[in-house]
Amino acid sequence: MGKVKSFVTLKTSVTPEMQELINQQIKLEAVSSWAYLAAASWCDKEGFVGSAAYLYKHAEEERMHMMKFFNYLNNAGGHALAPAIKEVKYDFETLREVFEDALAHEIKVTHAINDLVDACLKMKDFATFQFLQWFVQEQREEEVISRRAVELFDIIGEEGQGIWHIDKAIGELAAQAEAADSAEAPAE
Repeated sequence: MGKVKSFVTLKTSVTPEMQELINQQIKLEAVSSWAYLAAASWCDKEGFVGSAAYLYKHAEEERMHMMKFFNYLNNAGGHALAPAIKEVKYDFETLREVFEDALAHEIKVTHAINDLVDACLKMKDFATFQFLQWFVQEQREEEVISRRAVELFDIIGEEGQGIWHIDKAIGELAAQAEAADSAEAPAE
């Protein structure tokens, strides 16, 4: 039995500490996906079709982020764990609350990515450091677009038809993000 354990330990350069940190990030990305999905459903229920489209797309994007971490860890010889997600917010008072929560969550994810990068440097895990650079850039973009969505509430105002215009503008953010993703996708 000892030889098997030694072989398993030797088949990866990912330390047990880094594996734990990556699994924590996998869970955070899964929570992100479920949170966006729950918010999208609430928006659909409330008739905010532009916001729902934006949030459904974002839920899929967060799942893709989770899978990038999942695949990276498994391909490096580690063991990625499918996380249990217990608490997701399903009800909101206002559309603004949905997007303020989203911005706060994106900032939390940015801090988590930064902490992971810092841990890589301390552990001299340069392969994981290199892998994380995509996420560093992605989080900057996530914060920018989330901040823009919240700013729309102040720029347009929520009175009268304002909320309708905000929902429409957020739907356009979804379309812009999709066009940007298509432009970045490799040609087949």
